[in-house]
Amino acid sequence: MDAIVLGGGLMGAASAFFLARRGIRVTLIERNRVGSGATIASFGNIRRSGRYIPQLPLSHRSLALWGEAEAMLGRDVEFRATGHLRLVFSQEGLAAMRSFIEESRPWGLELEELTARDLRSRFPGLGPEAIAASFSPKDGSGNPRLIAPAFANAAQKLGADIVENVVIRAIRKTDYGFKVETSKGSHEASMLLNATGAWGARIATLFGETVPIVAKGPQMGVTEPLPHRILPVVGVWAHDHGGGYLRQVERGNIVFGGGANRIDVSLDTGYAKADPARLPGQLRSLLPILPALKNVAVIRTWSGCEGYVEDGLPVIGRSSTTPGLFHAFGFSGHGFQLGPGVGDVMAEIMATGGTDIPLQDFRIERFTKPNGLRISR
Repeated sequence: MDAIVLGGGLMGAASAFFLARRGIRVTLIERNRVGSGATIASFGNIRRSGRYIPQLPLSHRSLALWGEAEAMLGRDVEFRATGHLRLVFSQEGLAAMRSFIEESRPWGLELEELTARDLRSRFPGLGPEAIAASFSPKDGSGNPRLIAPAFANAAQKLGADIVENVVIRAIRKTDYGFKVETSKGSHEASMLLNATGAWGARIATLFGETVPIVAKGPQMGVTEPLPHRILPVVGVWAHDHGGGYLRQVERGNIVFGGGANRIDVSLDTGYAKADPARLPGQLRSLLPILPALKNVAVIRTWSGCEGYVEDGLPVIGRSSTTPGLFHAFGFSGHGFQLGPGVGDVMAEIMATGGTDIPLQDFRIERFTKPNGLRISR
């Protein structure tokens, strides 16, 4: 038994590692460098609050693996369980927070509800006008620049082949399984995992499967170092103030995102560029969260190509048309936390035929009726 993984982002690299750890011969193929796509553009948020509720078992599994990452991969990927704080500025946000707290409790997530007074006492300087907040103490952040290469390197040590900087010329179903022809030669395997992010629908289409997906680029930025004062990752409920979010790294810089519309990205180039004209409005949307940002300098902005599925949920699991084909793409801007768990679960399914993690809501066939008509959830 062997496998080809298409896509060297976090999902693909983690899948390659867990496949190799299960003794499966695996080749990871990435058209650029491992971790250079949507993963490197990520904010680095490791959160469970606010997720689609049936996604929580996968999210819990992934969080456990984040906690093991340094020992498992042999390097520090800067996972820090500093907590995840979400502020409430409106009655809509308060209702959304309380509804989620209630619904997520049976799924094993316990969130603290903080009053405005609790927030001021425990997290001074954050959200002075916030009326409430939730806090998830075991969540936190990781370094998007480190995690995918760490998984790929660890997979390589277990015998995986890592193929980078290639043009994929053809992907074919064969009597044996699958053949992928690249500018650096051909690769064959009995199983193929499509972990190509925003390009995932293009691969699925080759096998008669349609997924409504668009490519967008988030706008991210980082400020000059500030005196260290913020430990948790900070976001908001109900997209209050544009849905901005931020965290402070150990050097003192504030990494931020949200508060600006995502830009359209052409899949022909995959190139996403931050828009300087949107930066002032983005920073204004963050001031209610952290007023100390008022006079800071932004030292860098960036973006990346992410795939957003029509219903906001990823495609995870078996192909509905082709035995041996599997999908893990379309994480719609919320895949970073899930990455290790997705890799572990995909390896489990590919190696054993099943998993106890509920994935039925993420099946690719949710978009197609038996007669071929696309449906929405």
